[in-house]
Amino acid sequence: MDREPRVVSRRRILQTAAGTAGVAAASESATAQGGTRRTVEMTDELVFAPDSITVAPGDTVVWENVGSIGHSVTAYEENIPAEAEYFASGGFESEDAARSAYSAGDSDSGDLGADATFEHTFPITGTYEYFCIPHESVEMLGAVEVVEGGPSEGGGDDLSVVPESAKSIAVAATAALCSVLGLAYMFMKYGGDYGVDETDKAD
Repeated sequence: MDREPRVVSRRRILQTAAGTAGVAAASESATAQGGTRRTVEMTDELVFAPDSITVAPGDTVVWENVGSIGHSVTAYEENIPAEAEYFASGGFESEDAARSAYSAGDSDSGDLGADATFEHTFPITGTYEYFCIPHESVEMLGAVEVVEGGPSEGGGDDLSVVPESAKSIAVAATAALCSVLGLAYMFMKYGGDYGVDETDKAD
């Protein structure tokens, strides 16, 4: 049995193209407001790598234990901006509480074993100094510098960090662009004459 040819209106094609581009733009806007995630590794060499990192307000730093020795991430209470929220693995609200509770091998005490992570978001500009409780004596120390605009040009290794969300945005934007170009090609090749429905005729 012969089927009726499918009627595709030019208006419907243009609405689809506009919608696809709109979704990509909205996703990009949402990501721009979400901040960047940057990683600091904790190693069996008893160091934070890098031991100093520069981020923008709203960025999140993720500390990851890439070795087998347990570590902590514990802020020096006196060495963070006065209005900033205190941070320490284990969720403690003060340096004294974090120091008192720490126990090697106990994740609830703030110990971060192999492959464990801890993260903190930095909305307030300033310098944040922190340390590893069990390895403070061998100077396992670190610092986060939060500045408007994030790291400057030539600011070091953290410039090379590309957030996963940015990669997703690039893929979505490329897909949207390909869709629009494909529709433009169809219009140019066939003149947009796919059969016009009665609604379009009325317009």
